Amino acid sequence: MTTAHKQRARSHRLRSARGYLVLTVLAAVYVAPAYYLVVGSFKPAADVLSGLRGFVPQHLSFDNYRSVFGSLASDSTGYFWQFMSNSILISVAVVAVGLAVNSMAAYSFARLTWRGRDKSFFIVVALVIVPFEAVAIPLLFMLNDMRNSLLVQTLPFFANAFSIYLFYTFFLGMSKEIEEAARLDGLGAFGTFVRIAVPSAKPVFATVAILTFLTTWGQYLWPSLVISNPTYRPLPLELSVFSGQMPVDWGEVLAFGVLLVVPVLIFFVAFQRFFVQSLASSAVKG
Repeated sequence: MTTAHKQRARSHRLRSARGYLVLTVLAAVYVAPAYYLVVGSFKPAADVLSGLRGFVPQHLSFDNYRSVFGSLASDSTGYFWQFMSNSILISVAVVAVGLAVNSMAAYSFARLTWRGRDKSFFIVVALVIVPFEAVAIPLLFMLNDMRNSLLVQTLPFFANAFSIYLFYTFFLGMSKEIEEAARLDGLGAFGTFVRIAVPSAKPVFATVAILTFLTTWGQYLWPSLVISNPTYRPLPLELSVFSGQMPVDWGEVLAFGVLLVVPVLIFFVAFQRFFVQSLASSAVKG
């Protein structure tokens, strides 16, 4: 091996080492809060807020988790599993109905020809940049009679402009030959959508499902506006109430946080294969 080759190989190794070092530091920065959350949830309150020593796993027990379940187990405080059930029902309903509504809307924009289609799609794209906070108060007055219910926490989020746009970009890039063949065989627009488009769109369905679930599960502003009855309170809102009780036990608060995160991890693991496929296909198309 010549000197020039050795120098290039050494330079390549140095660049790789610097790249891995940067990635390691970034990974540590992102993982550190999650690690602190999990470790702190097993530690006494006095050991949680102790600076860098909070990262050391010592004096661990399940006492914080027992306290969370024990303190939320009566009619006066509400029941933890009721809050969990509310969040699950709300999130699953928004994901399920949203996938159906948004995918059909996107397919009509991408594949069907109808009067006012382009103008309607422009409105949908414009709505992507409108934050929910801007319409929360008008929406509150519109749905004021539905307050303190599960329906009021799901109905405003079934249709989502960003989800429609994601489905639209996928359907727009699909090959038309198979759909045209299905039409020749007698399938209508809805039959073509169900039998041809939907099976081909599993990655984007998984992507939209994950993003919708994450957004809905962590929703706090809207429930805080429309829910005053503990019976219909979702987990994020209950966490705010729980952490506001004095004196604050930060070990129990972190344990509550872990319980709040676990369903999200389970949902993501269940759909991560399709999510990765969606990212890979997007990269190939790009």
